[in-house]
Amino acid sequence: MTRISEAFKDKKALIVFLMAGDPSLAKTEKLVYEIEKAGADIIELGIPFSDSIADGPTIQEAAIRALKNNVSAADAIKLVKKLRKNTSIPVIFMMSYNIVFSYGADKFAKEAAAAGVDGLILPDLPIEEAGQMKKHGMDIIFLVAPNSSEERIKLAAKNSSGFIYMISLTGTTGARRTIDLDIKGIISSIRKTSKTPIAIGFGISNPAQAAAAAELADGVIVGSAVIDVISKKPGRVGKFVASLKKALS
Repeated sequence: MTRISEAFKDKKALIVFLMAGDPSLAKTEKLVYEIEKAGADIIELGIPFSDSIADGPTIQEAAIRALKNNVSAADAIKLVKKLRKNTSIPVIFMMSYNIVFSYGADKFAKEAAAAGVDGLILPDLPIEEAGQMKKHGMDIIFLVAPNSSEERIKLAAKNSSGFIYMISLTGTTGARRTIDLDIKGIISSIRKTSKTPIAIGFGISNPAQAAAAAELADGVIVGSAVIDVISKKPGRVGKFVASLKKALS
């Protein structure tokens, strides 16, 4: 059982997204420890990219701040090496496959796995090429959207390991005051194909929404709302994450 799989054992997993290097790499390291202490089960680290079409303004702005700090994939790998001296919390990279390709796919996968990265979310990775990334032992997590075809749902369910990322709504990432979780049918289809845990992300921004998502799935992913707290009220991030975790229990 991988560290990611273990995070879903006998509980609803809280997955928290941070942008590596926002506001700095040193601060990102401290935030990981703080957020783990507050109850997060998995850390999803975004690797900044200048042209992410799926991200809303909050995460785009975080990526711009990280890029201004010249944060690269190599820096994120070094960060995980430092984290592993103090924590065993599962860490996932969320990034464009273009970055991996430029780095050298095999080189990147080997170095990331050696540093202690547990999984990858590569939204633009063709499912057919997942084997190359899996061979170094990391989980590869695929996304399923509300408008995914039946074929896409089956392929993602079959090829995902660790968990399956269920997008709660069409559009970009970003906190919403209300979200309509009209995805029961898709989740049911996934369950028929795979026993891999399902985590819901996109738009979840408060404990009530997290609790509603957890009723449908095995885990909840919160990103933009956490980034928003970090940028506006950094002293409250631990309390906010703790409120999300409490809602899942």
